[in-house]
Amino acid sequence: MTRDNYSYKKYQKELARKKKAEEKKQRKLEKKATEAAPEPGDVPNDQAVLE
Repeated sequence: MTRDNYSYKKYQKELARKKKAEEKKQRKLEKKATEAAPEPGDVPNDQAVLE
């Protein structure tokens, strides 16, 4: 009978957890960037022309 390599399984689980955390971090950064970027048709208030 073969023995399980628990340290390898733990290592693989840790790598998967880190990968998932990195993907989540990237999604948050992308969401933040899209929210901060103004729409092409929008004019900021300080640049609006008053008549």
